[in-house]
Amino acid sequence: MLESLHVKNLALIDEIEVAFGKGLNILTGETGAGKSIVIGSINLALGAKADRDMIRTGAEYALVELVFQVDGPGQLDAIRALELPVEDGRVILQRRIAQNRSVCRVCGETVTAKQLRQLAAILIDIHGQHEHQTLLESGRQLEILDAYAGDRLTSLKASLRDVYAQYRSAAEELALGETDGETRRREIALAEFECQEIDEAGLRIGEDEEAEHTYRKLVNGQKIREAVTAAHTLCGYEDGGSGAGVDRALRELRTVTAYDGKLEDLERQLLDIDALLNDYNRAAADYLSEIEFDAELFDRTEKRLDLINRLKAKYGGSIEEILAYRDNAGRLLDRYRNYDARREELVERRDGLQREALALCGRISAVRRECADALAGEMRDALLDLNFEDVRFEIQISSSDESMNGNGYDRAVFMISTNTGEELRELSQVASGGELSRIMLALKTVLADRDETETLIFDEIDTGISGKTAWKVSEKMGILGKAHQLICITHLAQIAAMADVHFCIEKRVENDRSVTDIRELDEEGSVEELARMLGGASITESVRNNAKELKDLARKTKQG
Repeated sequence: MLESLHVKNLALIDEIEVAFGKGLNILTGETGAGKSIVIGSINLALGAKADRDMIRTGAEYALVELVFQVDGPGQLDAIRALELPVEDGRVILQRRIAQNRSVCRVCGETVTAKQLRQLAAILIDIHGQHEHQTLLESGRQLEILDAYAGDRLTSLKASLRDVYAQYRSAAEELALGETDGETRRREIALAEFECQEIDEAGLRIGEDEEAEHTYRKLVNGQKIREAVTAAHTLCGYEDGGSGAGVDRALRELRTVTAYDGKLEDLERQLLDIDALLNDYNRAAADYLSEIEFDAELFDRTEKRLDLINRLKAKYGGSIEEILAYRDNAGRLLDRYRNYDARREELVERRDGLQREALALCGRISAVRRECADALAGEMRDALLDLNFEDVRFEIQISSSDESMNGNGYDRAVFMISTNTGEELRELSQVASGGELSRIMLALKTVLADRDETETLIFDEIDTGISGKTAWKVSEKMGILGKAHQLICITHLAQIAAMADVHFCIEKRVENDRSVTDIRELDEEGSVEELARMLGGASITESVRNNAKELKDLARKTKQG
């Protein structure tokens, strides 16, 4: 669950800290108070696009931090699969937005925005108008059906993905050989030329680095000789050299060593220095005697480097990549040359894998059709609970061999009728924004036991609803809050009354600047906020009593 949210220097927010609780967390406030900023800040921490204009005027950066407590083993395994850190089941997400860059961290470790979004998909589910609209997509409807089917499809779909990948490989190899004769001849000629060119080069891994080292040494030979000669002279035993100075120092020291035993240590140190200088000078002299410009070696090295770099430009940026390219070209050549002999075998393999894949698609489709009936039944009940007075809901499955892929060959379409006497139509042709919000809530309620994502955020769940329908939505959110942590922004008192934890978002003026704050309300404060939502220009005692009754009714509903 989401334990806390910390925001600093973001839009109208100076600095806020919110500790969320279990169950249904409700956020309310006047229009324009900054409710969207709070949800927006959570989105930012989860990897949404950052705009530097979001940084509060006068601030150098904006900061958003989320702290999650993760207990579900499936979620923990998924996070570890992303190779992201978890500290004792706690995940800390931090996003720092500056004028020129944005830095994302998970438990102190820097990550990319993409990794943050992948992690967000595991930890939290945010539902706003955009997410409701995804319900209209057929592909998304099939995903929902598969989520409902759960473990009944897991192993079947894994088997299908494996078989289908083999089928595609065999089909592609066949297609490769079914090209016209002229194309095949050109491909064979090109592959033969590439293999021959690479083979004749006789490349050895690491030789490019060795050749570059030799080339640099030869090109800079004169500069090397001058530098080593100068160093040898400066450390030598001729007049002015370090060796000569050390030699004179030894002679001077030996004239007085007999008068103080401590001077023997100094003498030994000088002797060590003298020995090191002798070793260095001999090594430098040997190096100078060996160094010489070898024109033949230089020419050979230069040509070899030219060849290697030319092959790198054509086949890859390293010798390893060039050799890998040659292996691939060789395999392609073998396929072309042996295609006629293997064609019958490939056709048999392709057709066999296709039959196996289609059989798996059939089994998957059977499970989907069975689950579609069950899901449709549960959805009808859930929608009736949400004040769809005369609703029919079906899930139509259509199948086609030609549509086969690694996910099967089915297409799922949610069909609904919300009024008496109307025919079933696709969801996209019927549902309004408010209806989509309720349908999404119904789905989340039905899938609650199968959904490991503990934290759900509902933004604009109350779009287009009021009165009795609003209370039905409130009841359903209370039920969903028993299995999940819900965070919901609402303008409706009926929904706010169901809160397990109630926050009020307010805007005030401080030092001639607007500031957004958020505070948790106690029982009395929650009733007062409900009264504000129910009342008009002024809050009367009767409005307060109405708010108390609404709160009591919500409490009894949750207890029942």
